[in-house]
Amino acid sequence: MAPKSIKGLNIKLFADGADLKGMLEMYPLEHIKGFTTNPTLMRKAGIQDYKEFALKVIEAIPDRPLSFEVFADDFPTMQAQAHEIARWSKNVNVKIPITNTKGESSAPLVRTLSKAGIVCNVTAMFTLEQTREICDALDPQTPAILSIFAGRIADSGVDPVPLMREAVNIAKSRPKAEVLWASPRELLNIVQADECGCHIITATNDILKKLNGLGKDLTDFSRETVLMFYKDAQAAAYSISLSA
Repeated sequence: MAPKSIKGLNIKLFADGADLKGMLEMYPLEHIKGFTTNPTLMRKAGIQDYKEFALKVIEAIPDRPLSFEVFADDFPTMQAQAHEIARWSKNVNVKIPITNTKGESSAPLVRTLSKAGIVCNVTAMFTLEQTREICDALDPQTPAILSIFAGRIADSGVDPVPLMREAVNIAKSRPKAEVLWASPRELLNIVQADECGCHIITATNDILKKLNGLGKDLTDFSRETVLMFYKDAQAAAYSISLSA
Protein backbone atom coordinates (compact mmCIF):
# COMPACT_ATOMS: atom_id res chain seq x y z
CA MET A 1 0.00 0.00 0.00
CA ALA A 2 1.33 3.43 -0.96
CA PRO A 3 2.11 5.85 1.87
CA LYS A 4 -0.46 8.58 2.40
CA SER A 5 2.09 11.39 2.45
CA ILE A 6 5.77 12.23 2.12
CA LYS A 7 6.13 11.68 5.87
CA GLY A 8 5.17 8.04 5.35
CA LEU A 9 8.32 7.40 3.30
CA ASN A 10 11.42 5.93 4.91
CA ILE A 11 13.61 6.51 1.86
CA LYS A 12 15.77 9.63 1.47
CA LEU A 13 14.80 11.83 -1.47
CA PHE A 14 17.57 13.39 -3.56
CA ALA A 15 16.97 15.87 -6.39
CA ASP A 16 18.66 15.05 -9.69
CA GLY A 17 19.58 17.83 -12.10
CA ALA A 18 22.15 20.39 -13.19
CA ASP A 19 20.10 23.58 -13.23
CA LEU A 20 21.12 25.73 -10.26
CA LYS A 21 17.77 27.52 -10.26
CA GLY A 22 15.96 24.17 -10.14
CA MET A 23 18.26 22.91 -7.38
CA LEU A 24 17.61 26.00 -5.28
CA GLU A 25 13.89 25.48 -5.81
CA MET A 26 14.23 22.09 -4.08
CA TYR A 27 16.72 23.19 -1.41
CA PRO A 28 14.22 24.81 1.00
CA LEU A 29 12.13 21.63 1.09
CA GLU A 30 12.81 19.67 4.26
CA HIS A 31 12.19 16.31 2.59
CA ILE A 32 14.94 16.84 -0.02
CA LYS A 33 18.00 15.33 1.65
CA GLY A 34 20.62 15.65 -1.09
CA PHE A 35 21.42 16.40 -4.72
CA THR A 36 22.96 14.50 -7.63
CA THR A 37 24.07 15.50 -11.10
CA ASN A 38 26.20 14.14 -13.95
CA PRO A 39 28.07 15.41 -17.02
CA THR A 40 25.14 14.64 -19.35
CA LEU A 41 22.74 16.73 -17.27
CA MET A 42 25.32 19.51 -17.06
CA ARG A 43 25.78 19.55 -20.82
CA LYS A 44 22.02 19.67 -21.37
CA ALA A 45 21.83 22.58 -18.94
CA GLY A 46 24.49 24.44 -20.92
CA ILE A 47 27.16 24.32 -18.22
CA GLN A 48 30.48 25.45 -19.72
CA ASP A 49 32.83 25.32 -16.73
CA TYR A 50 32.44 22.13 -14.67
CA LYS A 51 34.33 23.24 -11.57
CA GLU A 52 32.87 26.75 -11.58
CA PHE A 53 29.36 25.31 -11.62
CA ALA A 54 30.17 22.81 -8.87
CA LEU A 55 31.61 25.48 -6.60
CA LYS A 56 28.51 27.65 -7.08
CA VAL A 57 26.33 24.71 -6.06
CA ILE A 58 28.52 23.99 -3.03
CA GLU A 59 28.31 27.62 -1.93
CA ALA A 60 24.53 27.62 -2.30
CA ILE A 61 23.99 24.17 -0.74
CA PRO A 62 26.68 23.66 1.91
CA ASP A 63 24.84 21.29 4.24
CA ARG A 64 23.48 18.38 2.16
CA PRO A 65 25.20 15.65 0.15
CA LEU A 66 26.19 16.70 -3.38
CA SER A 67 27.42 14.21 -5.99
CA PHE A 68 29.80 15.32 -8.74
CA GLU A 69 31.21 12.88 -11.28
CA VAL A 70 34.67 12.27 -12.70
CA PHE A 71 34.73 12.28 -16.49
CA ALA A 72 38.06 10.73 -17.44
CA ASP A 73 38.14 7.29 -19.10
CA ASP A 74 41.48 6.05 -17.74
CA PHE A 75 41.73 5.09 -14.10
CA PRO A 76 44.83 7.11 -13.11
CA THR A 77 43.15 10.32 -14.32
CA MET A 78 39.86 9.27 -12.69
CA GLN A 79 41.74 8.88 -9.43
CA ALA A 80 43.33 12.32 -9.72
CA GLN A 81 39.96 13.89 -10.56
CA ALA A 82 38.31 12.08 -7.65
CA HIS A 83 40.82 13.52 -5.17
CA GLU A 84 40.35 16.99 -6.64
CA ILE A 85 36.53 16.80 -6.45
CA ALA A 86 36.67 15.45 -2.89
CA ARG A 87 38.73 18.49 -1.86
CA TRP A 88 35.99 20.91 -2.91
CA SER A 89 33.87 20.34 0.19
CA LYS A 90 33.14 17.85 2.97
CA ASN A 91 29.57 17.39 1.72
CA VAL A 92 30.72 16.31 -1.76
CA ASN A 93 30.45 12.67 -2.86
CA VAL A 94 32.52 11.60 -5.86
CA LYS A 95 30.67 9.74 -8.59
CA ILE A 96 32.72 6.97 -10.15
CA PRO A 97 31.29 5.02 -13.14
CA ILE A 98 31.16 1.27 -12.56
CA THR A 99 33.38 0.75 -15.63
CA ASN A 100 35.22 2.84 -18.17
CA THR A 101 34.04 2.93 -21.78
CA LYS A 102 36.04 -0.25 -22.50
CA GLY A 103 34.03 -2.15 -19.90
CA GLU A 104 36.97 -2.41 -17.49
CA SER A 105 35.82 -2.52 -13.87
CA SER A 106 36.44 0.48 -11.66
CA ALA A 107 36.33 -1.72 -8.51
CA PRO A 108 40.12 -1.47 -7.93
CA LEU A 109 39.90 2.32 -8.12
CA VAL A 110 36.89 2.37 -5.78
CA ARG A 111 38.87 0.19 -3.35
CA THR A 112 41.75 2.70 -3.36
CA LEU A 113 39.50 5.75 -2.99
CA SER A 114 37.32 4.18 -0.31
CA LYS A 115 40.39 3.16 1.70
CA ALA A 116 41.55 6.79 1.47
CA GLY A 117 38.25 7.89 3.04
CA ILE A 118 36.67 9.33 -0.11
CA VAL A 119 32.92 8.85 -0.24
CA CYS A 120 32.25 7.25 -3.62
CA ASN A 121 28.91 7.27 -5.39
CA VAL A 122 29.42 4.35 -7.77
CA THR A 123 27.18 5.09 -10.72
CA ALA A 124 25.72 3.38 -13.81
CA MET A 125 25.35 0.06 -11.99
CA PHE A 126 22.92 -2.42 -13.53
CA THR A 127 23.66 -5.91 -12.19
CA LEU A 128 23.92 -7.81 -8.93
CA GLU A 129 27.39 -8.96 -9.94
CA GLN A 130 28.49 -5.33 -10.06
CA THR A 131 26.86 -4.73 -6.67
CA ARG A 132 28.76 -7.62 -5.09
CA GLU A 133 32.04 -6.54 -6.66
CA ILE A 134 31.74 -2.98 -5.40
CA CYS A 135 30.62 -4.01 -1.91
CA ASP A 136 33.71 -6.20 -1.68
CA ALA A 137 35.84 -3.22 -2.68
CA LEU A 138 34.41 -0.76 -0.16
CA ASP A 139 36.20 0.04 3.06
CA PRO A 140 33.75 -0.85 5.87
CA GLN A 141 34.55 2.41 7.65
CA THR A 142 33.88 4.71 4.68
CA PRO A 143 30.35 5.67 3.59
CA ALA A 144 29.41 4.99 -0.03
CA ILE A 145 26.46 5.11 -2.40
CA LEU A 146 25.58 2.37 -4.89
CA SER A 147 23.62 3.99 -7.71
CA ILE A 148 21.71 1.24 -9.49
CA PHE A 149 19.83 2.41 -12.58
CA ALA A 150 16.50 0.76 -11.90
CA GLY A 151 14.70 2.95 -14.43
CA ARG A 152 16.98 1.91 -17.27
CA ILE A 153 16.76 -1.71 -16.15
CA ALA A 154 12.98 -1.35 -16.56
CA ASP A 155 13.57 0.18 -20.00
CA SER A 156 15.07 -3.17 -21.02
CA GLY A 157 11.83 -4.95 -20.11
CA VAL A 158 13.18 -6.32 -16.83
CA ASP A 159 11.32 -5.75 -13.55
CA PRO A 160 13.88 -3.95 -11.36
CA VAL A 161 12.11 -4.56 -8.06
CA PRO A 162 13.49 -8.06 -7.31
CA LEU A 163 16.97 -6.93 -8.31
CA MET A 164 16.80 -3.88 -6.07
CA ARG A 165 15.59 -5.95 -3.11
CA GLU A 166 18.55 -8.28 -3.52
CA ALA A 167 20.95 -5.36 -3.94
CA VAL A 168 19.79 -4.03 -0.57
CA ASN A 169 20.52 -7.43 0.96
CA ILE A 170 23.98 -7.57 -0.61
CA ALA A 171 24.79 -4.08 0.68
CA LYS A 172 24.14 -5.19 4.26
CA SER A 173 27.70 -6.51 4.24
CA ARG A 174 28.77 -2.86 4.22
CA PRO A 175 26.52 -1.05 6.73
CA LYS A 176 27.82 2.36 5.67
CA ALA A 177 26.91 1.75 2.02
CA GLU A 178 23.54 3.02 0.79
CA VAL A 179 21.63 1.68 -2.21
CA LEU A 180 20.27 4.41 -4.47
CA TRP A 181 17.42 3.80 -6.96
CA ALA A 182 18.52 5.81 -10.00
CA SER A 183 16.70 6.96 -13.15
CA PRO A 184 13.10 6.76 -11.87
CA ARG A 185 10.44 7.31 -14.51
CA GLU A 186 7.36 8.06 -12.36
CA LEU A 187 6.19 8.71 -8.82
CA LEU A 188 5.36 5.01 -8.39
CA ASN A 189 9.10 4.28 -8.53
CA ILE A 190 9.58 6.23 -5.29
CA VAL A 191 7.01 4.00 -3.59
CA GLN A 192 8.63 0.89 -5.07
CA ALA A 193 12.11 1.97 -3.97
CA ASP A 194 10.81 2.65 -0.47
CA GLU A 195 9.16 -0.77 -0.29
CA CYS A 196 12.38 -2.44 -1.52
CA GLY A 197 14.29 -0.94 1.38
CA CYS A 198 16.45 1.30 -0.80
CA HIS A 199 18.13 3.99 1.24
CA ILE A 200 17.96 6.75 -1.38
CA ILE A 201 16.17 7.61 -4.59
CA THR A 202 17.24 10.48 -6.81
CA ALA A 203 14.60 12.02 -9.05
CA THR A 204 14.14 15.00 -11.31
CA ASN A 205 12.12 17.96 -10.10
CA ASP A 206 9.14 17.08 -12.28
CA ILE A 207 8.77 13.74 -10.46
CA LEU A 208 9.43 15.20 -7.02
CA LYS A 209 6.71 17.80 -7.57
CA LYS A 210 4.18 14.96 -7.84
CA LEU A 211 4.80 13.87 -4.25
CA ASN A 212 1.72 15.73 -3.04
CA GLY A 213 -0.31 13.17 -5.00
CA LEU A 214 0.64 10.39 -2.60
CA GLY A 215 -2.51 8.84 -1.14
CA LYS A 216 -4.79 10.84 -3.42
CA ASP A 217 -8.34 9.48 -3.65
CA LEU A 218 -8.64 7.87 -7.08
CA THR A 219 -12.32 8.76 -7.49
CA ASP A 220 -11.50 12.42 -6.90
CA PHE A 221 -8.51 12.09 -9.23
CA SER A 222 -10.80 10.70 -11.93
CA ARG A 223 -13.23 13.60 -11.63
CA GLU A 224 -10.40 16.14 -11.71
CA THR A 225 -9.12 14.55 -14.92
CA VAL A 226 -12.55 14.76 -16.52
CA LEU A 227 -12.78 18.39 -15.43
CA MET A 228 -9.40 19.10 -17.00
CA PHE A 229 -10.54 17.64 -20.34
CA TYR A 230 -13.75 19.66 -20.16
CA LYS A 231 -12.04 22.97 -19.36
CA ASP A 232 -9.45 22.50 -22.10
CA ALA A 233 -12.15 21.74 -24.65
CA GLN A 234 -14.03 24.87 -23.56
CA ALA A 235 -10.89 27.01 -23.66
CA ALA A 236 -10.16 25.81 -27.18
CA ALA A 237 -13.76 26.58 -28.22
CA TYR A 238 -14.14 23.14 -29.77
CA SER A 239 -17.53 22.29 -31.23
CA ILE A 240 -19.14 19.40 -33.07
CA SER A 241 -21.83 20.06 -35.63
CA LEU A 242 -24.60 17.60 -34.96
CA SER A 243 -26.37 15.91 -37.85
CA ALA A 244 -30.11 16.56 -38.11
